[in-house]
Amino acid sequence: MGDFDPAFIQDTEHRPKPAVIEADGIPKIDLSPYITSSPNTNTAAIHNLVDQIRDACKNWGFFQVINHGVPIESREKIQLAAKRFFDQSTEEKRKVKRSERNPFGYSDTEHTKNVRDWKEVFDFTVNAPAVMPASCEPDDEETAEYDNPWPQYPPELREVCEEYAKHVQKLSYKLLALISLSLNLPEDRFEPFFKDHGSYARLSHYPPCLAPDLALGVGRHKDGGALTILAQDDVGGLEVKRKSDRKWIFVKPTPNAFIINVGDVIQVWSNDAYESVEHRVRVNSTKERFSIPFFMNPAHYTMVEPLAELTNEQNPAKYKAYNRGKFFVARKYSNFKKLDVENLQIYHFKKTG
Repeated sequence: MGDFDPAFIQDTEHRPKPAVIEADGIPKIDLSPYITSSPNTNTAAIHNLVDQIRDACKNWGFFQVINHGVPIESREKIQLAAKRFFDQSTEEKRKVKRSERNPFGYSDTEHTKNVRDWKEVFDFTVNAPAVMPASCEPDDEETAEYDNPWPQYPPELREVCEEYAKHVQKLSYKLLALISLSLNLPEDRFEPFFKDHGSYARLSHYPPCLAPDLALGVGRHKDGGALTILAQDDVGGLEVKRKSDRKWIFVKPTPNAFIINVGDVIQVWSNDAYESVEHRVRVNSTKERFSIPFFMNPAHYTMVEPLAELTNEQNPAKYKAYNRGKFFVARKYSNFKKLDVENLQIYHFKKTG
C-alpha cells in the first residue's frame, strides 16, 4: 500500500485518541447451551443465554461468542489463504479489483466518512451470483447479477472462502434466532427476510503503519446490514464506542471467539430497542493484521421498517420504510465514486414529529 501519506487524514475527529480504554470490554457469551439444543427448549440455560443476548444488544450493541460451533480448522484455512493472496504484488491483486459495475473483489481504496482507510480488502458474495438493484433510483425496478471475480492465486481461495461462509452463515441464523427471542418475538421471526439474503464476507489486511497515531485501519462507522460476525487475529485493533459514556473501548482478542454486532437493519426492526454502535479499527506500527467480517444482510427486495409487534400508540414507528437493496447500492456507489456528500444513513429515514 506504500508509505503513510498524512493527506489521507482529512478530519482530526477520526484520529485515534490516546484515551482508549484497554480492556476486555464487550460481553463474552458462551453459546454452548444453544449449540446442543434448540432455543425453544424450555431450560434455565437457554433463558439465561437469551437474557445475556438482550443485555449485550441493549447496552453495548456488541458481544463476543465462544463455543459457537464454527470449526477452527475452517477459520485457520481462510486466514492462511487470505495472507497468501495479500502477499502478492499490487499488480496481481488488482487483476480482480472491484469496480463501479461489480462491488465484489479486491480494493485498496476504501474510504470511511471521507477518510481513507489504512487497509486492503477482498469482498465476496455468499449467494453467487448476487442479485441487487441495478441503480439506487427509487423508480428503477431493474436488477443486476454480480459474481465473484476469484483470483488464480492462491488456487484454494475460492474453496476455503465458500466453506467458511457456510459455517458462519449457519451461526448467523442461530444468532438471529436468539436476538429475535430476546425481543420477545418468535424464534423464526427474521427468517423470511433472508430467503434470498444478500450477505457477503470480506478478507481484510491492515499493513503496518509508520504513523499509527495519525491513521485508522477503518474510520468510525456503523454497519448498514443486519448482523456482522467478525473473526480477528491475535494482533487486534477493533475499538467500540461504549454507549454508557461514549468512550472508545479496545476489544482484546479472545482466541477462537467471534465478535458480533447488530447493524442498522436490526436497529430499525427493533424500533431503536437495539442500536447499531459506532466502531473503528486501530492500526499497528510493526505488525500486520488480518480480519474477516461476515455481513448478514436481508434480501435486496426487503423493505426495512420497524416490526409491527414492536410498535404501538405509546411506541410508534420511528423510521420510514426503505428498500435494503437500494440502500446498499447507494452506499457502494457513493464509496466507489468518493462523492463529496454524506453517505446514506438510516437516520435519513427517521420520522420527525
